Amino acid sequence: MGVAMKLGYDLTIEQSQKLVMTPELIQAIQILQFNTQELEAYVEEQLLANPILEADAAPAGDDEGQGDDGDAMDAPEAPERAGDADFDWSEYLKEREFDDISYRQWEYTGERSEYSYEQFVSSEVSLAEHLLFQLQFADLKRRCKQVGKYVIESLDQNGYMTQTEDEIAEHLGIKREKIDEVVAAIQGFDPAGVCAHDLKECLLIQLEQAGIRDPGVRLVISAHLEDLAGNRLSSIARATGMAVQEIQRIGDLIKSLEPKPGRQFSSSAETKYIVPDVTVEKIEGEYVVTVNENSAPRLNVSPYYQKMLQESDKESSISKFLTGRLNSALWLIRSIEQRRQTIYNVVSAVVRYQMDFFDNGPKCLKTLTLKQIADEVGIHESTVSRSINGKYMQSPRGVFEIKYFFTSGVSSCNGDGIASESIKAFIREIVDREKPSSPFSDQAIAESLSGRGIEISRRTVAKYRDEMGLPSSSRRRRY
Repeated sequence: MGVAMKLGYDLTIEQSQKLVMTPELIQAIQILQFNTQELEAYVEEQLLANPILEADAAPAGDDEGQGDDGDAMDAPEAPERAGDADFDWSEYLKEREFDDISYRQWEYTGERSEYSYEQFVSSEVSLAEHLLFQLQFADLKRRCKQVGKYVIESLDQNGYMTQTEDEIAEHLGIKREKIDEVVAAIQGFDPAGVCAHDLKECLLIQLEQAGIRDPGVRLVISAHLEDLAGNRLSSIARATGMAVQEIQRIGDLIKSLEPKPGRQFSSSAETKYIVPDVTVEKIEGEYVVTVNENSAPRLNVSPYYQKMLQESDKESSISKFLTGRLNSALWLIRSIEQRRQTIYNVVSAVVRYQMDFFDNGPKCLKTLTLKQIADEVGIHESTVSRSINGKYMQSPRGVFEIKYFFTSGVSSCNGDGIASESIKAFIREIVDREKPSSPFSDQAIAESLSGRGIEISRRTVAKYRDEMGLPSSSRRRRY
């Protein structure tokens, strides 16, 4: 049985809807998602790539980005057709009558009034530098000091050895006894406990330097450190024959020692500074939101190139090039202004919703979703997500990542949502007032929260407690 097939060409008209991601739209989305540092770097790239763009060194003045009251960026008031490829910019600029002396390529405007952390260089001393300085004055021969330099530079960031003496001796081709002599010398350096092989040796070195020769302390460190970490004091007492109270005293002494002696010299490369993107201040009883105008240079269109475009033949390659650059510059300026306005609208909505938090603290933080803010501001959830991504708020309560205010939680007895951070604050309060000899169990904490109108299970309490770094009741108990 054959099947007939019709082959040929047909001309049909179809109607469909689709979103075309133009380069300009992609740029606007990227700009919204950038944090302060990323936007600064992006604007610097655009300033180098586009001669039409110019950074305005003038201070922001009273223009502090509160809603629609101020324009963060300066640009010609372009008509609706400014984005058209065939728009005659030279005629438009002539109509605006820019004067002949207004253009400039560069002008010195004095020192910047605003400062950032990037302008300052720290002078912290690293662990290796600190130990090498002491090595210079150690009572060691020149060859041993060379070995000491190798050992010091092979330590990890916490001050522990990363190679055994045998490995070092084999690598350097010298006797093991020389390595032992050098390691013993470095173990006497400051900070106490440095150049140890493991935690036990690190703690014992600190005891030796402090002049503590209590055999009970050394015994607990050598044989019962894991039980001490688990607060199994009764097990240690049975194994050693000492009283539980004595074991607890020894545990308090051991906990006062430094398990990572090198971390006080942590690298400055790990230090991260936060520049708040938004500031919330309480002025005359109201919370005022201000977008950080120093997050990116104030931009305008260069009058110098405006004049060049005005005087050039509109059919020339120069005119076409400058017209394209001018359109790109205006789009960038508008995108940055739109970013500022979107962030302002989103943060203002968050502040209104979380007013109890700013008035009374973390225990009053409410549950909040992206959809709630998106519906209030009138934008898509993805836009809200991009506008808060990697951005921080400085408020009377401290500096917070804006994502902090978007949190899940549980419902209270009156139907209001209580955020997980708020529940953690209640758990911390309960633990702080418990008796050390009989700490509250997770079930007891859950029942206490239930008495406050917060219905929560024991497992959820345990999860929040772990996230807060609080040990279990058995580990919190003191005798």
